[in-house]
Amino acid sequence: MSKNSVFPLPSLQHKVSPEEWQARVDLAAIYRLFDLYGMSDLTANHISARVPGEDAFLINPYGMLYEEMSASCFIKVDIDGRVLLTPDFGELGYTINRAGYVIHSAIHRARPDVGCVAHTHTAAGMAVSALECGVLPLSQTAMRFADTRYHDFQGIVLDEAEQASLIEDLGDGAYLMLRNHGLLVATATIAEAFNAMHRFELTCRAQLLTQACGQPLNQVPEQVIRETCLNYLPGTRRPFGVMEWPAMLRKLDRVSPGYDN
Repeated sequence: MSKNSVFPLPSLQHKVSPEEWQARVDLAAIYRLFDLYGMSDLTANHISARVPGEDAFLINPYGMLYEEMSASCFIKVDIDGRVLLTPDFGELGYTINRAGYVIHSAIHRARPDVGCVAHTHTAAGMAVSALECGVLPLSQTAMRFADTRYHDFQGIVLDEAEQASLIEDLGDGAYLMLRNHGLLVATATIAEAFNAMHRFELTCRAQLLTQACGQPLNQVPEQVIRETCLNYLPGTRRPFGVMEWPAMLRKLDRVSPGYDN
């Protein structure tokens, strides 16, 4: 245990591969960063990471705050929901969120290219998800999300029957708006997931501020929107998150130590 850990747990480092441990460290980091940047919702929501080389993923224990996450706190489950490794939470007995499992297992099963799935219930994300227009390409940042996919609300995602339509709506995309619900990103890496959700959230906030002005919107030609969106696609530039992730970890080392325990 570490005195710097917000929620100290026995370390699992010796029980997992070096590759899984690195995934755990990065996953704890993104949880804490989501909290620092105002994208957490008490103990709700979830971010998952595929375990390198295994048909399994890591997900948060339902009941812990994002600011408490550490590398040793995550529950390891396989695609079929079997718990492979869990920390000793003592009398708290934390387990996984059912809705989190339904959403994340579906994507990890259908999309082997996805290494991280993140879902939020921010005020801005929920507000835009309730607008018929969805995400509007009102700024350069917003044009990155011009190909956002949409999934209609069917109630709390507890029924595995919804997985088929969820996967169909996501397709091969990275950005999904859950109508009347919130935002979801599915990316190759944890670093990219933070970058994507940070920008998705900024896009929603900026759109709401713009629409609140009640003034005519400046329209950008469709060709320019498409070209701008293309410039954001994987392969056009270096993967998102690569440059800033080390800096984000340095930030956590200063303001939120203990995530890597």
